[in-house]
Amino acid sequence: MFKNVFGSGFLVRTAHVILTWVVTLILFLYDTELRKQEETGQLVQPVLFVLLVLISVLMYFAVSLMDPGFIVSDDGDLQFMLGVTEEQQDMIPPSAKSLRQRRCGHCLLQQPMRSKHCQTCQHCVRRYDHHCPWIENCVGERNHRWFVLYLAVQLLVLLWGLHIAWTGFSYRPTWEVWLRTNGVLLGVAALLALLSLIVLLLLSSHLYLVSLNTTTWEFMSRHRISYLKHCGNDENPFDRGTFHNLWGFFCEWGSVVWEQVYFREGSDQV
Repeated sequence: MFKNVFGSGFLVRTAHVILTWVVTLILFLYDTELRKQEETGQLVQPVLFVLLVLISVLMYFAVSLMDPGFIVSDDGDLQFMLGVTEEQQDMIPPSAKSLRQRRCGHCLLQQPMRSKHCQTCQHCVRRYDHHCPWIENCVGERNHRWFVLYLAVQLLVLLWGLHIAWTGFSYRPTWEVWLRTNGVLLGVAALLALLSLIVLLLLSSHLYLVSLNTTTWEFMSRHRISYLKHCGNDENPFDRGTFHNLWGFFCEWGSVVWEQVYFREGSDQV
C-alpha cells in the first residue's frame, strides 16, 4: 500500500521536511507572538501550532508514499464484465476506441475507464488525476481525497505561520536597520505568502474539479480521451450533481466501476 520512503523522491521529501521544520524553528526564535506566549507559559497556541505542523508533515508522507491506485495485474476482464455489456460497448461512437481494446502500450495491461499510464511512475493509475512533483507520486483513485485534505491542512499551517511571522516584525528607525533586524523573518514571510497562494490555487482548482467529478487530466486533455472527445464541451458523463460528486469523493470508499456511471447504470462499488 505504501512505497519505500528511501526510494524515488527521497530528496524531495527530505527537502520538504527540512524546510518545514526550519521555518517553524525561525518562527520560535524571533520575537513573534508564538515565542512570547511560550516565554510567558501560555503553551496552548504554540503546542497547537506544532501539532498542526506535525500533522501536515505526516499527511505529506501519507500521500507521497501511498499507492495512488496502481494497476499491477490484468484484471480488466472482471471490470468490464461488471461494468458494461456488449450492447453498451456498441453505443460508443466509432470515433472512440473500443473499451475492450484499451490496453496500455507501455505496461500492456488492460486499462479500466479513467485510468492512464504515468511515464514517471511507470505504472497505469486508476482514476488518474496528475503526477505531482511536490509529493513525487501520482494522484489517483486511492490518494486523491487525502491529497485534497492535505492541501487544506497545509494551507491552514501556511496562513497561520504567515500571521505569526507578521507579529514578529519590530520597529526600527531606518529601513537599513529594519532590514538587518527583520531580514530573515521577511524572507520567511515572503516564502509563506508565496506557498499560501500556490496551495490556495491548487486546493480551489481540485475542489472545483471534484465538484464536477472530473480529473485534471480529463479537464486538460478531454479532446484526446477516447470516452470524452465525442462529448460536448459542457457534457460530463460522470457528473452526478455537485452534492453527490463531493459526497462520493470524500465519503465513499472502494473502487467505482466507471463504465456503469458512464452508461448511467449506477456506480456500484467492488
